[in-house]
Amino acid sequence: MADQQKPQQVQINISDKMLRGRYSNNMMMAHSPEEFILDWLLNSPSGVHLVSKLIVSPGHIKRIINMLKVNLDDYEKKFGPIKEIEPSDQKFH
Repeated sequence: MADQQKPQQVQINISDKMLRGRYSNNMMMAHSPEEFILDWLLNSPSGVHLVSKLIVSPGHIKRIINMLKVNLDDYEKKFGPIKEIEPSDQKFH
């Protein structure tokens, strides 16, 4: 039988500012043959603000999408289906 490997633990150093996280309610994506660029945005009454920018390789974006799909499926199994809101319903009043 093959040996089962335990997941490797990685120590991540993080500043207090990063630890708090960033809220994003919108995003834009662009790509080239070498990279995907993800701009995470905050759409607020004072306008649209860039919250974070990620630049990743095509292989990494595929891993991200697969991991998001697995976690979204797990979430919906636990909490039920997520209702999608149409973009026109997301305006500030």
